[in-house]
Amino acid sequence: MNWERIELNWKHYKGNARRHWVKLSEQELEGIAGNRERLVDKIREVYGVSREIAEKQLASWQGAQKENSPFK
Repeated sequence: MNWERIELNWKHYKGNARRHWVKLSEQELEGIAGNRERLVDKIREVYGVSREIAEKQLASWQGAQKENSPFK
């Protein structure tokens, strides 16, 4: 799934992100508003991991997301 779709539909995907990164608060995810760089930075900050690890986690999560369209 491309990131643009996630960003445009962040209200849907942020729940999945919250379940994946349980240390991120609802307010933090709301503030991220689908911005990929902000999410990477917040994962790094909250989990204390390198940019590389945060990017890998995010890429894995992004790849696991499903299209949210009943018209396929």
